Amino acid sequence: MAVTVITSENFEQEVAKNQKPVVLDFWATWCGPCKMQGPVFEEAAEKFGDRAAFGKVDVDEQQQLAQQYGVMSIPTLILFRDGAVVKKEVGFHSLEQIDQLIP
Repeated sequence: MAVTVITSENFEQEVAKNQKPVVLDFWATWCGPCKMQGPVFEEAAEKFGDRAAFGKVDVDEQQQLAQQYGVMSIPTLILFRDGAVVKKEVGFHSLEQIDQLIP
């Protein structure tokens, strides 16, 4: 399963209307922990893509989405179901922690 780049333009279709739960990784290119989270998040999408959809939100390019969902620190992982926030976790997460985040 591929990780989808999420923007304000595709958020409605990719997140709000998605039949699966969606895990979003809010990140930035200059963020050290985000660079560590990236490969783990990609692996999680491969392993758990049957249970959830995965997307990445660049907070520098999508400031409105970051503000809308109260992202103050990155990386932040947010689990959405039916377009609503179910869980929000800040900081680096291991593959096992991402697995436990997904219902």
